[in-house]
Amino acid sequence: MNQIIRAAAFAAHKHRDQRRKDEAASPYINHPLALANLLANEAGVEDDYVIVAALLHDTIEDTDTTAEELRDAFGTVVLGYVLEVTDDKNLAKAERKAAQIAHAAHISHGAKLVKLADKICNLRDVADNPPADWPLQRRVEYFDWAKAVVDQMRGAHSSLERLFDAAYARRPMA
Repeated sequence: MNQIIRAAAFAAHKHRDQRRKDEAASPYINHPLALANLLANEAGVEDDYVIVAALLHDTIEDTDTTAEELRDAFGTVVLGYVLEVTDDKNLAKAERKAAQIAHAAHISHGAKLVKLADKICNLRDVADNPPADWPLQRRVEYFDWAKAVVDQMRGAHSSLERLFDAAYARRPMA
C-alpha cells in the first residue's frame, strides 16, 4: 500500500502542470489514477508492481522523469513495465503507432496489463469526453488502432479483455 500511495504522489507531482485534451482540460493525473482503479477494482489485479507501473506509465514519456529516477524510487520491475509501454518520442507519430501494434505481443505480462488498462481508459475517455479538437473520423480511427494493439495481447487477462470489448462497443460510427 505504501508503495502505491508513493507512486500516486510521484505521478501527481510529475504531471502537476499537465491537462487532458478534453474540452474541460481535466487534470492529467486523473488518467493514471483511472488505470490503477480499473486494474485493482474492476479487473481484480492484485500485483502491486502492475498497479504502481500503471500510476507511473506516462512519466518517462510525458514528463522530465528519467529511467534512473524511476528505478531508484520504484525498482527495476516497475521500471521495466513502464519502459515497455513507453513510446519512443524520437519516432514520427505514425511510426510510434505502428510500433505499438508490432510490439504489443512481445511485452511482459505485467506490461500487457498496464497497456490493456491504458487502452480501456483511453477508449472510455474518447467516448465520454473526447479531445476537443478531434473530429469524428479521428475518434473512429483511434478506436480501430487501439483494437489493433489489444488484439496482439489477447489471452493476457480475460477480465481486462472483456472490459476492452465493452469500451470498444462504444466506438463512434463514421
